Amino acid sequence: MDGFGATLTDSSAKLMYNLKNGAWQNYWDLLGFLFDITDGKSSAGLSTLRIPIGASDFSDSAYSWDDTSGDTSLSQFNINSVPSYVWTVLADIVYVQPSIKLYILPWSPPGWMKDSGSMTGGSLQTQYFSTYANYLLKAVQAFHSKGYSVYALSLQNEPLNSDSTYPTGYLASADEATIGQTLRGLLDSNGFSSVKLIGYEHNWQRYRVEDYPMDVIGKAGSSFAGVSFHCYEGAVGAQSTFHNAFPNAEVHFTECSGMLGTDWWGDIKWDMDNLVIGAPQNWARTVMNWALALDASGNPKLPGTDSCGGPGCRGMVTISDTTWSVNQEFYTLAQGSRAILPKDAGGPWGQRIGSSVSGNLSWALRVNAFVTKRTNSSDWLRYSIVVLNWNDSSGGSWNPQPVSATINFKGVTAAYTFPVGVTTLWWYGAP
Repeated sequence: MDGFGATLTDSSAKLMYNLKNGAWQNYWDLLGFLFDITDGKSSAGLSTLRIPIGASDFSDSAYSWDDTSGDTSLSQFNINSVPSYVWTVLADIVYVQPSIKLYILPWSPPGWMKDSGSMTGGSLQTQYFSTYANYLLKAVQAFHSKGYSVYALSLQNEPLNSDSTYPTGYLASADEATIGQTLRGLLDSNGFSSVKLIGYEHNWQRYRVEDYPMDVIGKAGSSFAGVSFHCYEGAVGAQSTFHNAFPNAEVHFTECSGMLGTDWWGDIKWDMDNLVIGAPQNWARTVMNWALALDASGNPKLPGTDSCGGPGCRGMVTISDTTWSVNQEFYTLAQGSRAILPKDAGGPWGQRIGSSVSGNLSWALRVNAFVTKRTNSSDWLRYSIVVLNWNDSSGGSWNPQPVSATINFKGVTAAYTFPVGVTTLWWYGAP
């Protein structure tokens, strides 16, 4: 596993920055609760952070990092197009969690590169493929100039979504493969060979998994580390369909949002089943939610956008002026995240291992297992299991029932009764 996390949108950063100015201690308490990876801390220990290159549907305005029409030399490229509060909050997050992995990507190319002439909707024009690859290289270089290493880079968020109400862009799989090959060469020749290039970045099933992610890797597998998925259509098993076709390519899960007004326990069950347990069991190395923070109404959003329609999207954190509270997504990701954190400062992160459940109540428990190696090879390894007991009803009525289970591990057994809810257990074993 590479980690669990969420997306630092402009809106998330704005709310967090205002919290810092209005209630300094509350702000730092929040950052610690979200990102502190110290062993034994009461915190989620999030370890990945997704950051838009330019505006998204959760920005004050639609902008790119070069809005000068026809600037194919990218001489007007400016990372400080980003609101300053984004950099302030990012710096504070990195202060709390210096090893956090930054995953960057655009919601749209600069509007002048597209047939729509706008950040909203449309497609990248072929004459700008090379320019766009250089634009993304400059984004990586810009992060580097501010002292941040980029862990992963995608070419386009949701490339099959062309929405005229917020920054989006259609990009065919063959075109993504072509641009990716150019970009991989640029990254490698400019000292960024360690940056992972991730393809697709869309739903488990927009049409068929074969139609896009497999096509990208089939055409340009040597340029891409793998692909990423979102949750809004299809089922998590699509990740295994992809993995079975390309077992050497990485799988990432990078976006899912809860909606305001939904059932708390229902959300916990769905997120654990599909994301925290389901996504890693279907080969995901990362599991990330959508907005890190929003207000109680799912704002602020880009004026006029139809994104997150209906009741509105729910942030992992709700910020109301000078106070904050965490939502369902915090608790589910925290269970998975705490299971993989290093035991030793600067030590290895946990990796998923196989597990199985048997017996007449096997249906009641969803289980994922991890092992965390140690800095000193003679130290005992830490093992963990994340368990969802969703045995909560009988005959359609609420009737939560604990499940007594025997854990078998390397010839040793232990009995444990899992209450309805989510439980994470740790223990240590000889190398």
